[in-house]
Amino acid sequence: MTDLAQFRQETRDWLATHCPAEMRTPMGENDICWGGRHFVFQSSAQKEWLDVMAARGWTVPGWPKAYGGGGLSGPEQKVLAEEMARINARPPLQSFGIWMLGPALLHFGTEEQKRHYLPQIARGEIRWCQGYSEPGAGSDLASLQTKGEDKGAYFEVSGQKIWTSYADKADWIFCLVRTEPDAKKHTGISFLLFDMASAGVTTKPIKLISGASPFCETFFDAVQVPKDQIVGAPGQGWTIAKYLLNHEREMIGGSDAAIFAKTDLIADASQVIGLDATGRLDDPMMRAELGRFLVDEMAFDAHVDMTRAYMRAGNELGARSAELKYLGTELNKRRQSLRVAAGGADDLVWEGPANDAGQAAQDWLRSKGNSIEGGTSEVMLGILSKAVLNLPS
Repeated sequence: MTDLAQFRQETRDWLATHCPAEMRTPMGENDICWGGRHFVFQSSAQKEWLDVMAARGWTVPGWPKAYGGGGLSGPEQKVLAEEMARINARPPLQSFGIWMLGPALLHFGTEEQKRHYLPQIARGEIRWCQGYSEPGAGSDLASLQTKGEDKGAYFEVSGQKIWTSYADKADWIFCLVRTEPDAKKHTGISFLLFDMASAGVTTKPIKLISGASPFCETFFDAVQVPKDQIVGAPGQGWTIAKYLLNHEREMIGGSDAAIFAKTDLIADASQVIGLDATGRLDDPMMRAELGRFLVDEMAFDAHVDMTRAYMRAGNELGARSAELKYLGTELNKRRQSLRVAAGGADDLVWEGPANDAGQAAQDWLRSKGNSIEGGTSEVMLGILSKAVLNLPS
């Protein structure tokens, strides 16, 4: 037996013993374990699953063991993902710390910062939010005006961020702040970490058209941030931000496949449209649209797997993040449109006695934001045209 085959068998046996049956069922958005000091577990099984996976380092299997990870090689990570998928095991923990901040700290953080923050992220003890966009600095992020005045032992941060996902539920924030006011706009930004419970931090949820409210306005009024909570050097924030955005875009683009259970569009359509004498959907236009989508979805899933294998081999995402973000979010918009069309009038309701009443319509509306957050689809195409096709700006 090869080492990898032995690892697969050991992993399969361990998962069979330690993954609770309740954690082997499809997962909706309300079932995600975000961790953090305010998180309320949905069940004892959810907490048990997080605890055993964190203890083994498998919430972040590719991170070094010294920082709370599993220390797995690329092929071993792939085996773990396959074995979890084989039993429909839910991810034990989802986190902006895992997806975005962790990779940035591994690349730019000091040894002390890595040993302090990364194990907390891996164990689900700290939940992070991202302080990037501002009312006057969205696509032109380098124009941000939130400032950090040097007060000797600390930076005094004042300003406002917007579209701060889950800021009202987060413990800490990783935040872009202008600390070098005389420098050019790209070179005057620093990357700071600070507690959302700090004096002077307030949040205000933004209700979306879908009825949900994951985004917030976030306000800073003379917040004191110790100097040792800067990542990298002062003025290096733009470089770190670009590195982190690559991981954010990969997360947004691949999240439909990685996080949420996929609705059976064919089954939904069959109930509404019915079947013809040959057992096919009794609507050739819907058959064609579903067929085209399902082929594209399989191709995208294969592309995500290939890209993650590329990353596990030690390569950087680069422009591939824009590719994944564009393809994944546009595909998700098609999925949600087809889901509403396949579900018929029942999927147009907004609320009702059923637990999932209105979910299809809300998800359809929410999907429109996928092609805006993390960089619009137009921006992604612009990145690809320059980085891949070498077209002029």
